[in-house]
Amino acid sequence: MTFPLLPVFQSLESLNGDSLSHVSIVNHFLVKLDDSNGIEHLKNIIKKLELVGKLSLDVSGKVSLFSSDQIIDVLNSGVNKVFISSKLALELLEVGIPASRIVLKLSSLSELEEFKAYQNIDISLPSSTPLGDLKILSGNGTRFVYVTYDHATKTELVNYTSIAASGLIPVINQEKLTNDSKNYPDLLNISEFLLCAIKTDRPDGLYTSLVVDKYDHSLGLVYSSKESIHEAIRTLTGVYQSRRHGLWYKGATSGATQKLLALDVDCDSDCLKFVVEQSGVGFCHLNQDSCFGNLSGLTQLEKTLFDRKQNAPEGSYTKRLFNDSTLLNAKIKEEAEELTEAKTKEEISWEAADLIYFALTKCIQNNVTISDIESNLKLKHLKVTRRRGDAKSKFLPAETKKEEVVDKNAKIVMKRVNVNKDSEELIQNSLKRPNQKTADIMKLVLPIVDAVKKGGDNALIEMTEKFDKVRLTSPILEAPFPPELMQVSDEIKQSIDLSIDNVKKFHEAQLQSETMDVETCPGVICSRFARPIENVGLYIPGGTAVLPSTSLMLGVPALVAGCKNIIFASPPRKDGTLTPEVIYVAHKVGAKCIVLAGGAQAVAAMAYGTESVPKCDKILGPGNQFVTAAKMYIQNDTTALCSIDMPAGPSEVLVIGDGKADPDFIASDLLSQAEHGVDSQVIFIAVNMTEKELDAVDNAVHEQAMALPRVDIVRKCISHSTTLLVDSYEQALELSNKYAPEHLILQIENAKSYVSKVDNAGSVFVGAYSPESCGDYSSGTNHTLPTYGYARQYSGVNTATFQKFITSQDVTPEGLKSIGKAVMCLAAVEGLDGHRNAVKIRMEKLGLL
Repeated sequence: MTFPLLPVFQSLESLNGDSLSHVSIVNHFLVKLDDSNGIEHLKNIIKKLELVGKLSLDVSGKVSLFSSDQIIDVLNSGVNKVFISSKLALELLEVGIPASRIVLKLSSLSELEEFKAYQNIDISLPSSTPLGDLKILSGNGTRFVYVTYDHATKTELVNYTSIAASGLIPVINQEKLTNDSKNYPDLLNISEFLLCAIKTDRPDGLYTSLVVDKYDHSLGLVYSSKESIHEAIRTLTGVYQSRRHGLWYKGATSGATQKLLALDVDCDSDCLKFVVEQSGVGFCHLNQDSCFGNLSGLTQLEKTLFDRKQNAPEGSYTKRLFNDSTLLNAKIKEEAEELTEAKTKEEISWEAADLIYFALTKCIQNNVTISDIESNLKLKHLKVTRRRGDAKSKFLPAETKKEEVVDKNAKIVMKRVNVNKDSEELIQNSLKRPNQKTADIMKLVLPIVDAVKKGGDNALIEMTEKFDKVRLTSPILEAPFPPELMQVSDEIKQSIDLSIDNVKKFHEAQLQSETMDVETCPGVICSRFARPIENVGLYIPGGTAVLPSTSLMLGVPALVAGCKNIIFASPPRKDGTLTPEVIYVAHKVGAKCIVLAGGAQAVAAMAYGTESVPKCDKILGPGNQFVTAAKMYIQNDTTALCSIDMPAGPSEVLVIGDGKADPDFIASDLLSQAEHGVDSQVIFIAVNMTEKELDAVDNAVHEQAMALPRVDIVRKCISHSTTLLVDSYEQALELSNKYAPEHLILQIENAKSYVSKVDNAGSVFVGAYSPESCGDYSSGTNHTLPTYGYARQYSGVNTATFQKFITSQDVTPEGLKSIGKAVMCLAAVEGLDGHRNAVKIRMEKLGLL
C-alpha cells in the first residue's frame, strides 16, 4: 500500500522545501504543470529536492501543450506517474509506456470504456463520483483510485477520511494540510488520513510498527498508538508507544535520536513502517545498529570508509587511496579488468567485491553516498526509454567492433521517387530531414552549460582540454590581435577583403538609419527607430570543416549595425592557435576578443559570461547539434537574458532542374552541400526530365564525388538524399515551399521568372551561373540561414538581426482629442481604471470632456 493521501501542489513555484516540510512523511506528491516550458524547471526541482520516484505530474489541464515525447522525457527524468487525459494516455500506451506509470484523469466513469484492456491502470476521478462506484473500481487494491477535491475544508474531514478508509487516495491541496494541528488548527492534519486507514487486532489497540533506515534495513520492531503517531508526524521524529512507559521519544535520553523520513502502511493495513535516519550509537539499547545486530554489507562498508577517510593513519594504504586519485583510478581499472577475466563463481564474486570496494572508496572520496547511488539506480529504473547499450568502441576487441560496412567502389547515387506515381508516404519520407534527437542531446548539453555557468574560466579551459585536446592558460585571445597569428597569403587576403566589401555593401543597403514617423491621427505621431544590440557573440564552427567565411558573414553585419562589443568564439586547433583567416576577419570587423572554445561550452560562456568572456546579449552562428541545443536552451533561460539568431540544423540544399540544365552544374551544386557532413541533406527536383537526362545527373554526381577529398562524408550524405521526379515547374515549387530549404537553386529555363513563386527558402540562387558557393563567400548575401524547415518562419542573418527596433509616440493636445475617448472606452471594457484615469485627468484639464 502507500500513505492514504496525495498532497497536490498547484504550481512549480509552490513546490519548495518549506511547503514540502509539512507533508514530507507522505513521501509521494502531485504537482500540476500547465505549460510545457516548465519541464526543464521541473527536472531541476526533482534533482534539487531529491524527488526521484516521489513525484507525480498532472498535465491534464492543457493537454494540447504537451506531446507524448515531452511526457516520456519527464518520466525518464524521475517522475513516478503522470496524471493525463485519456487521449494522451492512449498515445503513450501505444508507444509502449507501462500502464503502471499512467493515471487516467477522468471526469466521468464513461471515459473508462476505452481502457478495458488495461484493467489495473490507475485512475483519478472527482469527489462527486459515488463512493460505491469508487470502491468497485479499486478492484480490492489491484489499482490505485485517486479522488480529487478542488476545495478541502476542515468541516468535511470525515468525508476525506472515509475515502482513505475505503482504500482510496484523496488528492488534496497541500496548502490545506499540516502535520501540526496545535499551530495550524484550521488545516487538515495528515495524521487523520493515516489513522483512518490502518487497523489492529491487538487488545491494547496498538499498531505493530517496523522501523527501517533509508536503505530499508530493519532496525527493530516497536508499537504505535494514535497519540504516538500524531506526535511522530508533528515532530517528524521517531516517537513510539512503550507498553510500560507510555510515549517513547526515541533517543530523548541516550541521544540516539531519529529523524522521521517517511511513513508507510503494509498491504493489509495492519503494520506501519517508519523510515528514519538514525543518529548516535544505533537503534538498539545494546548500542547496536539494530535489534538484530550490527549492519553488514555495503552499509557497513560505507560507514567504515567514511571513518577511514577521517582517521586512517598517514601513509596507510587506505589514506593513500583517498589522497591519490591517480592510484585509486588505476585500482578501479585494474579490478574491472580482472573481473572481466574471471571465470569461476568464486573468482567472479571475489573480483566483484574488490571492484565494489574501490568504487565505493572513490564515492566516499568525493562525498558520494550509497543513498546518492541508489537515487541514480532508482532514476534508471524509472526510465521508460532505453539506450541501445552498445559499448564504446575503445573497449571492444577489434574483431567485434561494429562499423558500417561501406563498399567504396559502389556507385554514389541518390534514390529516385516519382511524385505522380509513388505513395504519399514515400514522398514525405524522402523529404524528412535526418533525425535530431534533441532530448538525448540536451541531457549531454545541460551539464556542460551548468559547469561553465558555475565554473567560469576554469570550466571553459577544462572543457577545451577535454573536447579539443589542448590545454590553454587563458580562454580568450584579446584585441589587438598579434600580426603573427593572422598571417595569410596575399591571395587569401584579397579574397577575404573582396568578400567583406561585397557583404558590407549589401548589408549597408539594409541599414535603417532614419527614424520612421507616421501621423496616425491628427496630433498623434508614432515613430520607429533602430538601435544596435550592444554585445553580440558570434560562433564560428570548427570540427569537420573550418569555416572562416562564417566569421565575415556574422562579423560584417555586426560592424554595419554598429554593435559596440563583437565577440568571436571558435575552437582552437591542436596547437592551441586559431585559424589565421578567422583572426584576420576578427581584426577587420573590430572584434573585442575571440573565445578559444567550441561547442556548448562556448555558447554558455558567451551567454552567461565568465571572468574573461564578456556576457553577450545575443548569440549568432551555425554549429553542430550540441551548439544548437545549447543556443535553444539559453534563449529560454531567463537568467541568461540572451537571445539567438535562429534554430539551426545540418546544412541542406534543394536544386530544381530541367532538361536544359547542365548535369555537371546540378551535380556540383548537390555535392557542395553533401560534403558538409553526413547529416546534411540534398534534394534534387527534376522537372519533366527523361531517364537519359536523369542518368546523366547521377553519373556526374558519382564522378565528381569520387574526386573529392571528403568522398566518405559525401557517400553517407547521398545515401539519405533523393531525386524527386515531377511534371511541372509549379509542382516543383510547391514541393520546395513545403520543404522550405536552406538553399534553393533554380537551374531551370527562365529561372528569374519563378522567383516570385518562392515562399519558403533561406536564400535563392537563380540560374545556371549562380552556384550556392557564391552566396557562401563573396556575392554579398549572408550564408547564415535557417535550416531544418525553419525557413517557413525565420529569415537568414541580415543587418536587422543585429538591431532592435524601438517605437515611440508623441501625443499633442490635438492628438488626445483624437484618440482619448477611444482609449478611455477600451480601458473601461478591460476594467483597468488606472489606465482610463490617466487619460481622463488630462482631457479634463484640457476641457475636452
